[in-house]
Formats: sequence, C-alpha cells, structure tokens
Amino acid sequence: MVAALLDRLGVDPSLYQQGEHAVHSPIDGGRIGSVRLESRTEVEQKIARAVEAFEAWRKVPAPRRGELVRQYGEALRQHKAELGELVSWEAGKITQEGLGEVQEMIDICDFAVGLSRQLYGLTIASERPGHHMRETWHPLGVVGVISAFNFPVAVWSWNAALALVCGNPVVWKPSEKTPLTALACQALFERVAKGFSDAPAHLSQVVIGAREAGEALVDDPRVALVSATGSTRMGREVGPKVAARFGRSVLELGGNNAMILAPSADLDLAVRAILFSAVGTAGQRCTTLRRLIAHESVKAEIVERLKAAYAKVRIGHPLEGNLVGPLIDQQSFDAMQRALEQARGEGGKVFGGERQLAAQFPDAYYVSPAIVEMPGQSAVVCHETFAPILYVVGYSDFAEAIRLNNAVPQGLSSCLFTTDVREAELFQSAVGSDCGIANVNIGPSGAEIGGAFGGEKETGGGRESGSDAWKAYMRRQTNTVNYSHELPLAQGITFD
Repeated sequence: MVAALLDRLGVDPSLYQQGEHAVHSPIDGGRIGSVRLESRTEVEQKIARAVEAFEAWRKVPAPRRGELVRQYGEALRQHKAELGELVSWEAGKITQEGLGEVQEMIDICDFAVGLSRQLYGLTIASERPGHHMRETWHPLGVVGVISAFNFPVAVWSWNAALALVCGNPVVWKPSEKTPLTALACQALFERVAKGFSDAPAHLSQVVIGAREAGEALVDDPRVALVSATGSTRMGREVGPKVAARFGRSVLELGGNNAMILAPSADLDLAVRAILFSAVGTAGQRCTTLRRLIAHESVKAEIVERLKAAYAKVRIGHPLEGNLVGPLIDQQSFDAMQRALEQARGEGGKVFGGERQLAAQFPDAYYVSPAIVEMPGQSAVVCHETFAPILYVVGYSDFAEAIRLNNAVPQGLSSCLFTTDVREAELFQSAVGSDCGIANVNIGPSGAEIGGAFGGEKETGGGRESGSDAWKAYMRRQTNTVNYSHELPLAQGITFD
C-alpha cells in the first residue's frame, strides 16, 4: 500500500527501498520503507548547492516566485488523497487529520502566492530637505527546516512556501521517524520545478538523517535561518548554537496548553472542544489540550461528561473510521505510563490511559485517552507529556485561573470558555494569558494559516505561517536617497 502511494507521488523506489534505516508505521509496527541516512559531509554539499540556487533565485521577481508556489499548491490539490493517506500510514493520523494536514499545505501556498505581491516596505519622512527614506526587504539566504514526526509535511510547508516567495532556497531535514512523506513532497516539488523555467536546480532539497544531519544544518554559517520544531530540550541546543554564529532561528518547541472553563461556559460546546483538542492525533500535537482549569462550580459535571464522551471514543486503525489512532512508538507509550504513575504519586485520580488492541497490533501502541483529576498543578502537570493525558484542576476565582494558566514553563496556546465579556477581554489582555495563542470559546488547537503561529517562554518565541511571519525570512534594509544639491546632516549637525 505505502509503496503504491509513493509510486503515484513520483518517489524513486531506490530512495525508500535500499537504505539501512528502517521506517515503521505506527499503525501496526510494520516496516514500510528503508532509507539511507546522510552524513554531515553530504549535508554540507547540499548546503553548498543551496547557496548556488540562492544566487539565481533571489534575482527572480517575487510575483514570479509566487507562481512556482502556486503551481506546487495545484500539485498538492491533485495528490491530496495520496499524500494524506501516506501521512496516516507514516504518522498514524486518522484520515481526516491526514487530509487536513495536506490542506494546510495548500492553504499556505495560497497565502504565499498573495504575499508574493505584498512584500511591502515603508516610505519614511526624512528630516532633511531633498532627501527620501524608505525601508526595503531582501531575500535572506539558505533556510534550514528541521521538522518533527507529528506534523510531517505541514510544518515544512509553512516555512518553505514563505521562504520560496521571499527568495530563499530550502534544505529540509524531516524526522527520521517520518522521512517518506518528505520524499513525497520533494518529488512533487521537483516535478513542478522541472517545468518552471526560472527555478534553479536544488531550490528545495531533503536531507534524510539523524542527529548528525541536523547538527550540520545548525552549525553551518551558510544557513541563514534555521526553523526547528521539536522538544524544548532540542531548542536549548539549537538556539544557542545558531545565535553563536549570529544566524537566525525560528523555534517551535514545547506546549502545555490549558483551557479555563468559567462558570458561565457553554458546557455542550466545551465538551466537543475538549474532546477534539485533547484526544486528536492521540495527544501528539504541540497544541494539544493538556490542562483543564475548571471552576469549582462546574468541575464535577464537566469531568463526568468528559468520562462519558471518552468512553464512546473509537480507538483503532486510523484509516478505518476511528477517532483516535496510535502513538508514534513504544517510547511515547512508556513516557505516558511514567507520567500517569507520577500523577498517581502526586495525588491524581486516573481515568483511562491503558494500552488497547495489543493482541491485534502487538507491535503498535494504541491507548485509551486519560483524564487525571489532580489536587493542584503539581510537577507532572507542569511537564509536557506528548500523549493523550488531560489533567483537570479546579479554581475559585478568575485571577487564580489565569495564574494557573501562566504558571508553566511553556507558552504556546491557551483558551477560555466563557460568556462573560469581561473575562474574555481580560484573558486576552496584557495581564491575561501569556501564550502566543489565546482563544475564546474555541480550543487551543486547530490554528488557521492566516495567523502567525508560535509561542513564548520555553515554546521558543518563533512565529511561522501567516500574518507578518514572512519578515523572518528576509533581511531589512533602510535606504536614504539625497536628490538635492546640498548635504545636510541629521540632527542638525554642522560639519563645515
């Protein structure tokens, strides 16, 4: 099945059949490919080729660069079903989420096409007569993208679409757990670029490798920007290394996202939002809902309603109409079990969390999503476990709820369910949520392409996708033109 999908997507069989690194599907643990891991030297050679591509691509007008991205978006539309199914096989996502991830790619291509005619600078009033000031934006250079297994194609596209219209080549290192989807995206891109006369060779390249390959991208001064998605631990290594060579980084790291459930909340709406946000992708989203901060007046009711809803969740093969697929591997399962045991030790009452379908899929790791009632926001609650665990704590006044929301090291996404406009406005004010994303009456996950995506604190502070995130992929230049016959100096200085 996977080989047939890769064939339809145009991937050379030698790229996924002749390597030493086995790729396994989280669906059943079966081997679905073998890829060759590239060395540091090979990565450096690809960076050198990207530098050559930059020399040519930066000269192509931005709207023309946008046309290449538009054509790539059309190729994604034509192959949405195949690529979405491949995402399911390699990452374990249910059908709707696999298709949704490809739709994100299409959406960011559409966004980038429009952006290619809107890379606006400023006209600035000069204090000197006969002078004109302006601000312009220019292509930055080679962009390195390091992506994680949980969004194996969308996160690359967020970066690549913007980088390309901004005039930059891209070198992409996907997770070694999900390299096949990257090979498929690259094959589609190469097919489009081959028929695009202005596209230089090696405009987009994929690096298949482990830690050594990622380090090569991070360490190389020819890589102007490194966009890295992963754990906070990884970010602590990547950020300082890139900064030490005065490069730029966009870091999308940990998320320990909360929902504040106010007394006035629409509980029917909240249950639906919690279910999608907490159990979708088997809890393996950076924006997964991990903490429910419920007012004491509604806490008992919402927990009982959630338990009833969780009991109806269909767990199983993600391509067979189920709502929750597998964890990526045993390592994730073991981490979930350790967290649940720690929660019990810290006074938590655990509902769910057991392994499922072990007899049917002995080499895969399906679990029932867990609800854990905690006496307070203890150590385990403040740590992000990449699994479907929802911790529930209570609050009595709104100031306490905001304090709990903010009292974790991560700062990606947050939300509030309320019908009180004062609470809603306070939550989104300077003294409210300290996260990069703050929603009202919608869960913390399911971000749209139009808004810049990212967070604060240990989430890394980077922004990807919409809004003005494009500025990270360009260099800013301030220009002053003297069209007079005089040479007045700023600040009224005379130098006769």
